[in-house]
Amino acid sequence: MKYIYEEKGGPNSPTLLLLHGTGGTESDLLPLADLIDPDANVLSVRGNVSENGMLRFFQRLEEGVFDEEDLIKRTEELHAFLDEASQENGFDRKQVTAVGYSNGANIAASLLFHYKDSLQKAILHHPMVPRKGIELPDLTGTDVFIGAGDNDPMCPPEEAKELQQLLTNAGAAVDIHWESNGHQLTMTEVKAAANWYAQ
Repeated sequence: MKYIYEEKGGPNSPTLLLLHGTGGTESDLLPLADLIDPDANVLSVRGNVSENGMLRFFQRLEEGVFDEEDLIKRTEELHAFLDEASQENGFDRKQVTAVGYSNGANIAASLLFHYKDSLQKAILHHPMVPRKGIELPDLTGTDVFIGAGDNDPMCPPEEAKELQQLLTNAGAAVDIHWESNGHQLTMTEVKAAANWYAQ
């Protein structure tokens, strides 16, 4: 997987895993890292699936309908990549916070759904429920921030609430922040995530 790694804090510091939205690149979310934790290492990954030339982290069958088989495969790939990248770059694998937007938030949520201890924390901007009807691992000790739009046409409020409930039921501590700006990622939402992270 193509990625940017910036060592800012050393091997014992947290690392922010940045995961862009559909059509983005590994450079898109770099400004967010400075706002959330300027002293954290940064690992920003490029999605390796192309949909009509737009980069994504996994395939979909249509808008809002995920290719579940591909999602499982790509989640496994990302999980293995994180283990390898921590060895190569010398960051603490146990101190990774995902910061994902839209498609990036969905693959981050999928990591939580499939792997215990895959992430210490997750900031999910406008996510959906990655898979329905599966048993989640024990997420006790995992903190999750969900940024959602009460008029988001891509990720309806019910999706955000269902995701919150599923993660909470699995033991995660979940906070949800509501905006009224559709699907876009606003500065107020980013600042809310940064305040949550600081606490």
